[in-house]
Amino acid sequence: MELDFTALPSPCYVVDQRLLVRNLEILRSVQQRTGCKILLALKGFSMYSVFPLVGNYLQGVTASSLFEARLGHEEMGKEVHSYAPAYIEEEFAEILLNCDHIIFNSFAQWQRFKAKVRAVKDKKISCGIRINPEYSEIETPLYDPCFQYSRLGVTLANFRPEELEGLEGLHFHTMCEQNSDTLARTIQVVDQKFGEFIKTMKWLNFGGGHHITRPGYDIESLVRSIMFFQDKYGVSIYLEPGEAVALNTGFLAVKVLDLVDNGMKIAILDTSAACHMPDVLEMPYRPRIIDAGEPGEYPYTYRLGGLTCLAGDIIGDYSFKQPLKPGDRLVFCDMAHYTMVKNNTFNGVNLPAIALFSAEEGLKIIRQFGYQDFKTRLS
Repeated sequence: MELDFTALPSPCYVVDQRLLVRNLEILRSVQQRTGCKILLALKGFSMYSVFPLVGNYLQGVTASSLFEARLGHEEMGKEVHSYAPAYIEEEFAEILLNCDHIIFNSFAQWQRFKAKVRAVKDKKISCGIRINPEYSEIETPLYDPCFQYSRLGVTLANFRPEELEGLEGLHFHTMCEQNSDTLARTIQVVDQKFGEFIKTMKWLNFGGGHHITRPGYDIESLVRSIMFFQDKYGVSIYLEPGEAVALNTGFLAVKVLDLVDNGMKIAILDTSAACHMPDVLEMPYRPRIIDAGEPGEYPYTYRLGGLTCLAGDIIGDYSFKQPLKPGDRLVFCDMAHYTMVKNNTFNGVNLPAIALFSAEEGLKIIRQFGYQDFKTRLS
């Protein structure tokens, strides 16, 4: 790798533009082969300094809030789709200004806002409804949109065909970091339950959770699933991955602050699982570190902890070829998605800087944060 992580402030997120382009080229190839439209889900990756690049490959963005919709509209300027479990009345006028497609979570929401949608005269806004096929293969309830009593989407028992007038699309999102074999099984359930309504629609949105850019992902099966609905019903197909866009494109460069011993060696870093990589605690998962291994794989094993006062601010146990010492740099992998968008300043811990590496410009610091960023969030 040509990145000199020691030249960065610490901690610092780094996105490698070459790796991002590799992912975008894969996604563009799916669009070219099928005619589908792929959107960037901003909930997974919102580094808007690269939106001009992303916009060269994808059709636009999908937002889960007014602020995301506005960001996508202002910084990419292509299609903006919006879905939320419920829209806030006071924000809806601005949602209309920034969006081309609006997906409602319930027929009650559609009835509440459809007059405002129809009152827009200067552009066409296409509306849809989210469905819940009551089928998913996600084992963790926290990430399962179809778990029992889910608030997300309309089940077949609650579907209201008599209220479809004015709706042009259906949306389902039932996946999380999964391969296309899961999608192939899911679309059979969607077709069985909602096929009679799909045939009256203009578009169908497969949602996100498709790990399209992961090594070993079965793109041929994805293509077949897209073509199935296009050929059967003549609908346009949308996909809205966030993670697949930024998967394996980013790093978090950090520094060792101190070493302690309490039955095992513990390294305290200038980063935090709670603040800078919360999915480590929420998923949970163990991120890879360059030149580190599983506990015991190399001679020196350490538990890596964050610098907050949260007792559970633990990243995991790793082994190294050489003993760690204060000042050593560590580099966590796959830190572009669901990191920058979910980080926080708990304990007053500063946010990592953000950097971009490209072959043309080398390493470039995009943004650094400080006390005012912390202070202005609070009052």
